[in-house]
Amino acid sequence: MTEVKSQVRKAVIPAGGFGTRLFPATKAIAKELFPIVDRDGIAKPIILAIAEEAISAGIEQIAIVTRESDRAQFEDFFKTPLSEAFANKIKPHQKEYVRYLETVGERINILTQPVQDGFGHAVCCAKDWVGKEPFLLMLGDHIYRSTREISCARQLVEVYERVGKSAIGLTVTPAEELYHCGCVAGTWQPETGLINLSEVAEKPDLNYARSHLRVEGLAENDFLTVFGLYLLTPKIFEILEQNIRDGRRDRGEIQLTTALEQLRQLEGMYGCCLQGKCFDTGVPLSYWQSVRDFRL
Repeated sequence: MTEVKSQVRKAVIPAGGFGTRLFPATKAIAKELFPIVDRDGIAKPIILAIAEEAISAGIEQIAIVTRESDRAQFEDFFKTPLSEAFANKIKPHQKEYVRYLETVGERINILTQPVQDGFGHAVCCAKDWVGKEPFLLMLGDHIYRSTREISCARQLVEVYERVGKSAIGLTVTPAEELYHCGCVAGTWQPETGLINLSEVAEKPDLNYARSHLRVEGLAENDFLTVFGLYLLTPKIFEILEQNIRDGRRDRGEIQLTTALEQLRQLEGMYGCCLQGKCFDTGVPLSYWQSVRDFRL
């Protein structure tokens, strides 16, 4: 894997959900450890594909935020050496991959979310680890495939390195799929190819989206939605902590999108249409489609 130097050194991957939509498989193993086959033909857990995406963007250290009950599963994969009996059975080229996994494991930090209180709460659990740096935020059940020579994550990191403000990866989504997406509005900046965001909304209904979230240049039934990659300044942690103290919940949980809108109002925020595809592995049908299509 080619190393890239970056101003952004850290990535956070929340992986603390119960995985109820993938039950009963998630009774056996965390959904982030479900297998996927990559282009190289290697079967790997989803979390490794996400970590590799981060490393391809120049990320040096990665925090996985998980439940205490799942912590051992992640530590076993990233931190525990193979048993001697297992190591003696694998092929020579697989031994090389064992050494590669050890180098990836050196970058991994396992954090715990004491209570499951939403995506925003999980992100906030990484506050002390991230410190005062900008960081890449990735979803624990999404994997990415770029259509450019650089990865999707690297595309977003480069946006931050250009503008110095928080940025959200975006994609175009048809109206009928809007109900399960974060959605944005804003104004295109032709000189940068970015969109200066004017609103970030969590799973808006279609009437609201048509009235408030239209973006010039898109077809009537198309909207800009969140791709699943974020590049955020550390100010997001202050906002999330305040929302937790105030009990500011949406749909019963501490939501990240609420804090993103507050962050946008305070510091400004950009959106970037990433050139690539995001594969959602968090529900049975989309997981099956991801297994089928990710390698292609």
